[in-house]
Formats: sequence, C-alpha cells, structure tokens
Amino acid sequence: MPLTLVDHPLVQHKLSVLRDHRTTVRDFRALCTEISALMAYEAMRDLPLEDVTVETPVAVATARRLAGKKLAVVAILRAGLIMADGILGLVPSARVGHIGLYRDEDTLKPVQYFVKLPGDIADRDVFVLDPMLATGGSAVAALTLLRERGVAHPRLLCIIGAPEGVAAVQAAHPDVEIILAALDERLDERGFIVPGLGDAGDRIYGTR
Repeated sequence: MPLTLVDHPLVQHKLSVLRDHRTTVRDFRALCTEISALMAYEAMRDLPLEDVTVETPVAVATARRLAGKKLAVVAILRAGLIMADGILGLVPSARVGHIGLYRDEDTLKPVQYFVKLPGDIADRDVFVLDPMLATGGSAVAALTLLRERGVAHPRLLCIIGAPEGVAAVQAAHPDVEIILAALDERLDERGFIVPGLGDAGDRIYGTR
C-alpha cells in the first residue's frame, strides 16, 4: 500500500507552528486537533458513497451519503487521543477504541498496558492514530492486535514519521496504508524523530 503524504498548504503551515519549541501547550493541542481533522479529510477521500433520496423544502433531490462499513478510530495512548478529538469533529458517529502502549526507554520496545475496543471493531473501517511514527514499534503492535481482533484493512494516520518507522510498519504489515503530514530525516540515538517536534505526549499534556 502507498505511503501518503498530506501536503496541503494549511496542513504544512500548521505543522511549521507545531514544530516550534515556543508553541504553548494550549496552541499545540489545538494544532494537533486541527491537523488531524485536515489529514482525516484527505484520508477518507475514498470512502464509498450511495445515492439516497432527500426531500428538500423545494423538491425531491438525489443526494449521496456514506455507504458500507461504519468507522472507528483507535487512539494509541496517550498522544493519539488528541487526534481522535479532531476526527470526531468530522465524523461524530465514529466509535473510539484505545490501545495503551508505552516505549521502554532502554529497549525502545512497546509495552502494552491497556486495550479497549468497540465490540464490532472487525466490522468497521479503522483508522489507527498516533502523532509520531518513530521506531514503528507501537504502531506495529497496535496493528497486529487489531488484525488479531479481525480488522482486515486498518489504516495508520500519523502527523510526523521517520523512515525507520515507516520501514518497520511496511515490513510487518505491507498492506497497511500509512498517512503522514511529514516524513522527516531520521531517528536519533534516543529514538526521537529528527527534526521532529520533541515528545508529542509531553507537549500535548505539559509533562516532562
């Protein structure tokens, strides 16, 4: 599946402010939400539609509505929650799942501590959300778990990715579409994306 880069001018402008170390916690949260919504708009471009009949105040019209499977967004905790907020503004009927993973700072491997998914997750179009695709460990773990729960074609939506993370996801799940706003240069020795934006969770929640 392709790697999709959302290069819309509004996304790229907001991303430049998001990266800035001077951006406040409040503005960082708002920008994450706005960028996620704009990215979802592009990521959902191929959702199927069906014709329906609608009675307007003037006449009967043939209109188009979403058809096929219903949607679910699955946030990788904790940072993915902010992306879910942005997407739910567009699709308020979507169900929300949560997968709790943290990165062991010594091994850089993901450790799972929480999973809560909609009961019908296998019957939905699923978007996995995490602002940063760094080593790819958390994304691979989340996608593997969803596959085990019967999700056939999950998609991964991240704001910034590193080549190492993209390669890891493509090696483990070659059929999963990855949608990014930016593909950065590399990872540093600590597993942080360069130039990146720092630790997304800390910047969203004001922690260190």
